[in-house]
Amino acid sequence: MRQERIVLIGNGMAGIRTIEEILKLEKNRFHITVFGEEQHPNYNRILLSSVLQGDAGVDDIVLNEYSWYEDNGIDLFTGDPIIKIDTKKQVVYSRSGLKKPYDHLLLATGSNPFMLPLPGVEKEGVIAFRNIGDCETMMEAAETYKKAAVIGGGLLGLEAARGLLNLNMDVDVIHIADHLMDRQLDSDAGKMLKAELEQQGMRFHLNKQTVKINGRKRVTGLTFSDQSSLKADLVVMAVGIQPNVGLAKQSGIKVDRAIVVNDCMETNVSNVYAVGECAEHRGIVYGLVAPLYEQGKILASRLCSTGKEELPVYEGSIVYTKLKVSGAEVFSAGQFIDGEETKSIRIHDDFENTFKKVVIRDNCVVGAVLFGDTSDSSRLLSMMRSKTDISQMSKASLLPSEAEGGQGESLVAAMEDGDTVCGCNGVTKGEIVCAIKDQGLTTVNEIKQCTNASRSCGGCKPEVTELLALTTGEEVSTVAEPLCGCTTHTHEDVVAAIKEMGLSYVREVMNVLGWHSEAGCSKCRPALNYYLGLVSPLQYKDDPNSRFVNERLHANIQNDGTFSVVPRMYGGVTNPSQLRKIADVADKYNVPLVKVTGGQRIDLLGIEKEHLPNVWKDLGMRSGYAYGKTLRTVKTCVGKDFCRFGTQDSIGLGITIEKKYEGLNTPHKVKMAVSACPRNCAESGIKDVGIVGVEGAWEIYVGGNGGVDLRSAELLCKVQTSEEVLETISAFLQYYREQATYLERTSHWITRVGLDSIKQAIFDDGIGRDALIERMEIALSMHEDPWSEIVDSDEKKTELFKNKSVIAH
Repeated sequence: MRQERIVLIGNGMAGIRTIEEILKLEKNRFHITVFGEEQHPNYNRILLSSVLQGDAGVDDIVLNEYSWYEDNGIDLFTGDPIIKIDTKKQVVYSRSGLKKPYDHLLLATGSNPFMLPLPGVEKEGVIAFRNIGDCETMMEAAETYKKAAVIGGGLLGLEAARGLLNLNMDVDVIHIADHLMDRQLDSDAGKMLKAELEQQGMRFHLNKQTVKINGRKRVTGLTFSDQSSLKADLVVMAVGIQPNVGLAKQSGIKVDRAIVVNDCMETNVSNVYAVGECAEHRGIVYGLVAPLYEQGKILASRLCSTGKEELPVYEGSIVYTKLKVSGAEVFSAGQFIDGEETKSIRIHDDFENTFKKVVIRDNCVVGAVLFGDTSDSSRLLSMMRSKTDISQMSKASLLPSEAEGGQGESLVAAMEDGDTVCGCNGVTKGEIVCAIKDQGLTTVNEIKQCTNASRSCGGCKPEVTELLALTTGEEVSTVAEPLCGCTTHTHEDVVAAIKEMGLSYVREVMNVLGWHSEAGCSKCRPALNYYLGLVSPLQYKDDPNSRFVNERLHANIQNDGTFSVVPRMYGGVTNPSQLRKIADVADKYNVPLVKVTGGQRIDLLGIEKEHLPNVWKDLGMRSGYAYGKTLRTVKTCVGKDFCRFGTQDSIGLGITIEKKYEGLNTPHKVKMAVSACPRNCAESGIKDVGIVGVEGAWEIYVGGNGGVDLRSAELLCKVQTSEEVLETISAFLQYYREQATYLERTSHWITRVGLDSIKQAIFDDGIGRDALIERMEIALSMHEDPWSEIVDSDEKKTELFKNKSVIAH
């Protein structure tokens, strides 16, 4: 029997959640095809601010790995948007020329950022904040520029501003209203939020209307309607979104503000449906995640119907939101502005810096604003959804956190089973408790995987954690988090098992340790590959398929699908011959951008994937490992031979270090620098390993980080000779390799374990230090340059670089 064909246009949160709901109900009924405009698998867009703020990496916010699509038999086409729909023949056409027939077509095309039509909006340095590419642009800009302006003091604008602060930029926020988040907060809460964020370093310009973006090619500032102005090197526009409805319009599908759908999420065209930010239901277009998930659930039940059962309909959603800015707890829901038919309860505590307002109409809670303490948010939201009659309830019942100074019964314990804990995913207390009891869950991560609770914004994680503790009767904090959702084992458990049981392959580890998923995921496979190589460096054969795409292809993939190539320049030193080769390659392959990096190397950007082996061959230089979890660069100043202040040969030592540790596999990327004097021109104070020359000696600093999580390096020791420098680096890096978890930077590792414990391990125990150095030498003996390996192997060139369709299976 032929499977019904579903085509989903849009690989975002709303569309894929609909597919997830369909798979729950009818796993084998449909053949599903997904088209996405971005190059990435499905990721959590509302956590982009966490990436920008340095709390998460891009890989951390991926919701469904490529393996998920493959495991569920879904054809995925990324970077290939649909450009035409023939609704009569029921066929879609992609930009690359693909033609796919459908029985059911799901439109989840999302929305685009709204850019104010200001003079100068096209200038370089003016961007939106909507996707991973925008995040990367801001992070890159922060390496060169220091003054950022965010137009828009709403939810997204403030999250972007906090992220830019974390990137060490000066941040001004321009907002046209008289208080922040004016669509979610009343004036009192808005003013309290402003004061909190000013303490964090933001500057605000309220009641300001931007009329012009200044600058020639790149932005230099803003001009306002009152003729005042502001300097800025980067302008982030965060003033709203527009439903992406162009494709629907040209296909004859009814569009008003967005694609018009009925209570079944059907459009005016047969077998065509819409969910998410591109859909308009009863005149409302929702831009928050919870309503989109509710729509997906309704649509899934409709598509999976047998035609005999009674089906639910979508009647609209209660809108609520939480601000995701570190240090500022804000919650807003429903009708929060007072009206003639409403009354409200307000608690404004200047001592505790909290504000709570509950809006009531006809004895029901219809809205709320919480600032400083949002622990009552789930309770209030549940009451709004259930339209609970509060006429006989006390204030303490409405705001339990106010009872006995907040020291009364646990808020989670007081919730009813039907109360919602995770509003983003609609997961109730009863569902979580049942999952914990029935399936023996012991960690928050397991609950997340099993129920979806706290999988989106993560705001309910404290409640989920407390619920786990209440249900199991154990302290959750004592339960270690597993390596990933595929296993219950921690990093330490896995390494110990590999050693004790002599495990040799990634699949073997998964099988022996009882992995939940057969193929693992993008978190556990690279970690297992690293740990196996660490334990048995001479015997283990590296598994390229367990590496991230950049490491597998030995080049950095860019947001347009092309790659960048960074040849090795030891110590930042080059010569005319190398420069001629680089220039010839740039000409031959029409490289659109040649850039000097912050690590004193040259980056060739915009190279097509299939050209990479020939580019490497023509360059004749070694790989710069700009993509790997390994040594990236050793930055140097010019040193004593040229500088009037240099006391040491920084270039010579930097080249020696870079050649020695080139290609070393490490838990995360490692950057080093050598400065010839305390003037520190190579920026050794913010490197994983920084060397600073002083009169007759070298100081060695470790654990520095110049990225989004800025951290000064700490003094490890002071030595006299270059040989001592190398021995110390070997002992330190080998100890880091063996003790840190995969993807843990030296800065985080040192913060976790303490510098004193590291000093004790590599200085106080002579035998241990010698053993560390010996194991480092063994690891280094296995290095081979990956570029030359591929250039010399036709098999690898075919396997990795033959041009194929972008499809997940």
